[in-house]
Amino acid sequence: MNNTRRRFLKISLIGGAAVAAGIRPGEAEAQAPGGTGSLRILILGGTGFIGPHMVREALRRGHEVELFNRGRTNNELFPDLKLLKGDRDNGLQALEGGKWDVVIDNSGYVPRHVEDSARLLAPVVSHYVYISTVSVYGDVSGPVDEDTAVGTLEDETVEEVTGETYGPLKALCESRVLAEVGAERATILRPTYICGPGDRTDRYTYWPARTLKGGDMLWPGTPEDDIQIIDVRDLANFTIDCTEQQISGTYNTVTPAGEFKMGHMLEDCLAVTAADMTPHWVSTAFLNAQEVTLPIWEDPKGELAALLTIDGSRAVAKGLKNRPTRETARDTVAWWKTLPPARTATIKAGLDAEREAELLRLWAERS
Repeated sequence: MNNTRRRFLKISLIGGAAVAAGIRPGEAEAQAPGGTGSLRILILGGTGFIGPHMVREALRRGHEVELFNRGRTNNELFPDLKLLKGDRDNGLQALEGGKWDVVIDNSGYVPRHVEDSARLLAPVVSHYVYISTVSVYGDVSGPVDEDTAVGTLEDETVEEVTGETYGPLKALCESRVLAEVGAERATILRPTYICGPGDRTDRYTYWPARTLKGGDMLWPGTPEDDIQIIDVRDLANFTIDCTEQQISGTYNTVTPAGEFKMGHMLEDCLAVTAADMTPHWVSTAFLNAQEVTLPIWEDPKGELAALLTIDGSRAVAKGLKNRPTRETARDTVAWWKTLPPARTATIKAGLDAEREAELLRLWAERS
């Protein structure tokens, strides 16, 4: 597989939740620290995967939350919240005349849409939080932190969100927020793979869900291969922290670089499922020869390996806390078991049963 094709596929897996999930672009409670009291928070989106966790955390802390979306996805989730119905594509009229303390934008994928909302809301909010992605980084030849160069598009008018355009489009969205709101009032959060209950992409969920099925299972590379994730609830907690404390700046939201390995994820999956599963570690060279791309994992010597050891220390210094990864696995499995059989019959990411069996057979023949 050539490098361009591999990069396209991997970026789709790392950051392309919008693509993978089929999302159309545009879609006893504590007071805030420091005595700031209840905030009026507007969430652009709020009913997909990460939004509900942010809504619940904001409500738990005693804040007032309003939602802006098209009212088509999971609209039964928050019947008591005020819904401003509209569309990010030239349909922002419901926001006109409103006033909030904070806006959390977790549904912005197209720069024009984000620019329109940021321009409209800049005069009536004190803080704009934009949820971006580590897929924005363009130069991943070395260590990656928030100062690493972002990717670009030759044609910045492109609006189709694909695995190839996703990262550069999000980078342009970031720049539109900063231009309209100003750096002192804006927070840019760049998560890696977002994991946990409610994930519709199955990128992380593939591993514990497949473990549940038992039998012989393909595991890529070695137990020491680096990986990174962020629990959706940790992202939600840090997002609300940023609103309460008016933390501005750009932050990678990831588990600490070098601390989470493929072997750890296997241990987590086995521990929380107690499944009768036998792992078979298959070499990176074999997987590359077979053109196999898997979520979360990457060739530790490949061109995208730096995206799995991203420096997240800046966010940690501001208060980001990562729960134990086993807790993420446990709660993901518990959520997965609540889903109807029609949903869990097919895992959206990773290998299907036939391809996995074929690869294991070929691997055994080589060994």
